[in-house]
Amino acid sequence: MLRFLARRFLGAVITLLIISAVTFMLFYAVPRDPARIACGKVCTPETLELIRHNMGISDPLPTQYWHWLSGIFLGREYPGFGSCDAPCLGYSFVNREPVLATVMDRFPTTFSLAIGAAVVFLIFGVGMGMLAAVKQGRATDKIASSASLVASSMQIYFVGTLALYFFVYQWQLLEQPSYTKFSDNPAAWFSGLLLPWLVLALIFTANYTRMTRSQMVETLSEDYVRTARAKGLSKRTVFFRFAWRGALGPIVTIFGIDLGVLLGGAMITEKTFSIQGIGMLAVKSVSTNDLPMLLGVMVLTASFVVVANIIVDACYALIDPRIRLA
Repeated sequence: MLRFLARRFLGAVITLLIISAVTFMLFYAVPRDPARIACGKVCTPETLELIRHNMGISDPLPTQYWHWLSGIFLGREYPGFGSCDAPCLGYSFVNREPVLATVMDRFPTTFSLAIGAAVVFLIFGVGMGMLAAVKQGRATDKIASSASLVASSMQIYFVGTLALYFFVYQWQLLEQPSYTKFSDNPAAWFSGLLLPWLVLALIFTANYTRMTRSQMVETLSEDYVRTARAKGLSKRTVFFRFAWRGALGPIVTIFGIDLGVLLGGAMITEKTFSIQGIGMLAVKSVSTNDLPMLLGVMVLTASFVVVANIIVDACYALIDPRIRLA
């Protein structure tokens, strides 16, 4: 297991280096004047020249990337703006503060949104998929499959707008979506994120329902499951001890990817409900041409996905005893 984790960690580092290098090249090599873009919409000639100096525009591109990469471990100084302590993912010349500090300030909001939605769509999506597999071919199966097909075709900005209009403004059943720290007021934290959780989970619930059903139906037809039935084991034992564990692998894989992406910012959901998380930060960075902020958000999002995949791979041996990690 330790050897496996060491290999996966080394692979993750290499993957993140490649992603950061490619992203850096797109942001700093493709534009004609990346310093002018990073300066923002309101930019004086003096500020522009100072940003060019801080970004090292006159240096070759590999040297610029090396300075950015070394700042992650050693930190960097930005004359005229301030310092950026390690780990430094760059400095936002628009916000005039380190990128990582801004992202971490928004992270609790995105984390709360992602974890709450994940709990909802796992419980309902996997539960409905299991029920549809058990009732294969019956009315319950057809209703669950049809509902998941309809829900998966919807868009968050459409469902979210309707939900806001009816549940918040028209019927006043739920509070206006907002974020409150859990430590400050758990009830306000829950009520403020309930509607975004439900809307965000709707699309994922549909996908997990279909995926769980297909995996369970396939696993229930496996030879080892039929053998367990032939030995006289109860349906409950066969379902949960054999079929369920056999079908769990692909579900956990997709869940790891989905959770990693959500931790990087649910842009459409945050924009629809005006929740100030990492997704909204990325959207704002696009509108203000904040290249260092965009680069930092993309690298962190990629990190979340890579780490989630490592955790998923490490969990395989616990989920399915047929899998051994060397």
